[in-house]
Amino acid sequence: MASASLLKSSPVLDKSEFVKGQSLRHASASIVRCIAPSALTLRASSYADELVKTAKTIASPGRGILAMDESNATCGKRLASIGLENTEANRQAYRTLLVSAPGLGQYISGAILFEETLYQSTVDGKKMVDVLVEQNIVPGIKVDKGLVPLVGSNNESWCQGLDGLASRTAAYYQQGARFAKWRTVVSIPNGPSALAVKEAAWGLARYAAISQDSGLVPIVEPEILLDGEHGIDRTFEVAQKVWAEVFFYMAENNVMFEGILLKPSMVTPGAECKERNTPEQVADYTLKLLKRRIPPSVPGIMFLSGGQSEVEATLNLNAMNQAPNAWHVSFSYARALQNTCLKTWGGRPENVKAAQDALLLRASANSLAQLGKYTGEGESDEAKKGMFVKGYVY
Repeated sequence: MASASLLKSSPVLDKSEFVKGQSLRHASASIVRCIAPSALTLRASSYADELVKTAKTIASPGRGILAMDESNATCGKRLASIGLENTEANRQAYRTLLVSAPGLGQYISGAILFEETLYQSTVDGKKMVDVLVEQNIVPGIKVDKGLVPLVGSNNESWCQGLDGLASRTAAYYQQGARFAKWRTVVSIPNGPSALAVKEAAWGLARYAAISQDSGLVPIVEPEILLDGEHGIDRTFEVAQKVWAEVFFYMAENNVMFEGILLKPSMVTPGAECKERNTPEQVADYTLKLLKRRIPPSVPGIMFLSGGQSEVEATLNLNAMNQAPNAWHVSFSYARALQNTCLKTWGGRPENVKAAQDALLLRASANSLAQLGKYTGEGESDEAKKGMFVKGYVY
């Protein structure tokens, strides 16, 4: 990674601020650092105004996040489902389709990228980051290194990736990323053990502090997995504990809550629970949990879909937006935005427009849900299919 001059940025976030190598200025400072990204040691306070501005830009009315940060292995599984080989060219073609969908920025405020995509160009030779910026979409980056077994736990996992994170996040900022994502999980059937909950919370807190230090808004993602036969009350009980630990350790690590986004699971019963709940019940439990655990200074709650069907995820989000909230309650969906789009494309160039239309349809539906105006009318059978996979490996 080449050296780059970096001037601390202004609180006004515009498209020029996403461009690689762009000189940025800070309203109250003019310190120039001509050192390699790996040696950058800027503090979160240096970026405080920019972090708040970025978070508010992403948490803007009627918009949410497109999560397209699948690892190469996971993306390979998606491509295999439509009969395509897992090659860089095929991954590039699919992600080009996503970022270049005309008018996507009307509904999508941020896109989470995998590292390959952050440094990649489209099939037409334009940088993926530049295409997003032209759409008024903030580029983001997945920074965790995935889940590994947590020794001493009840067959649970922890998320790795803190080693070297400071240098990586500094480099990602220089490449044009303005927010980051770190996903860790808690399994209800496996306990969850106090060890697993504490490990998840501490890892998220350290990641958040390091990301803010590099100018990236951290998306904090403590996912309560859908696996299990438990009811919605058990999910609520576990989520209360997890969210409390996460915010406790973020406070311990001096994370600025105004400059983060939370990406939690909705409070739902386990996928194998016989008793199902209505969108209104899911909304009631989830909003009650937000009010008990989340400071109002957090600008956005960008819910993950976690294996729900496209329609189910949208209906639940819509139910949560039937009354004003203290937060911007929105979405950060992967499969719940991409599933029909991917199947419509099928790897065939002649299907690109139809696939983009399918993506825009889902993005538009979730935009309406963020505003509390989604009706669910005219949805396809494909969009109603559940996507839960037991023991799903991300």
